[in-house]
Amino acid sequence: MTDIAGWSARHGKLVRLDRDVLLADELSCSRAWVIAHSEFELPADVEARLEVSAQRLLAGESLAYIRGWKEFRGLRFGVSPAVLVPRPETELLVETCLERAQPGDHILDLGTGSGAIAVSLVHARPDLRLTATDVSSLAVEQARSNARGLGVNVEFTLGDWFAPFAEQPQAFDIVVSNPPYIAAGHHALESLKTEPYQALVSGTDGLDAIKHIVTHAPHYVRRWLLVEHGFDQGDAARRLMSEVGFTNVETLNDLAGLPRVTCGQRP
Repeated sequence: MTDIAGWSARHGKLVRLDRDVLLADELSCSRAWVIAHSEFELPADVEARLEVSAQRLLAGESLAYIRGWKEFRGLRFGVSPAVLVPRPETELLVETCLERAQPGDHILDLGTGSGAIAVSLVHARPDLRLTATDVSSLAVEQARSNARGLGVNVEFTLGDWFAPFAEQPQAFDIVVSNPPYIAAGHHALESLKTEPYQALVSGTDGLDAIKHIVTHAPHYVRRWLLVEHGFDQGDAARRLMSEVGFTNVETLNDLAGLPRVTCGQRP
């Protein structure tokens, strides 16, 4: 049998936090307990499962996929390789929407993925009405499961961006989206190879999805359009919104001080 210290030493190539989290999950204990009991001997079945998880991490798979969930705004969201792993910078998009939302607003979340944005919004503000879409049926299934698990009501629709609402002009008070915004061939994709490609990549400059959303948004949104983007895409997002008639256009920085969310208001 191998103790915790021995197993950790054998997998020194892994980030210590990741090692500790795997151990804590398998042993159903806290990370603090793992750190304080390095001499604890691992049962054979536990060690076998840890080996599988360690190899998945070494192959580049996200820890969230191995665990099957990721925390976002204090809520636990189930995740799988069918959806992107929710990231802390996206919390800015949720917070910005909550600041602008009025009681009873109907909000559309485009490209919902795990449902983290839509579910977080209605969880924080039950007075809001949420509709969310995704082109992936597996993503919609995952998002519905998360909404049920967290006890909130979101209307999920399978479809490509605004396509399900073609006959519903000015149907939404606010439209939010965290679309794919990485350029094809970008070096960042190497570290994201286990996440869904179509949810990451958007053309040669990473702006295809943002251009589509902004161009069509005036037909559907009554007040605000909020879009997350790459740290170097704020100028482009502001220009696109201004060109189609949005006013009070501004880009907000995330907690790392990077331009992350651009907002535009309908005149």
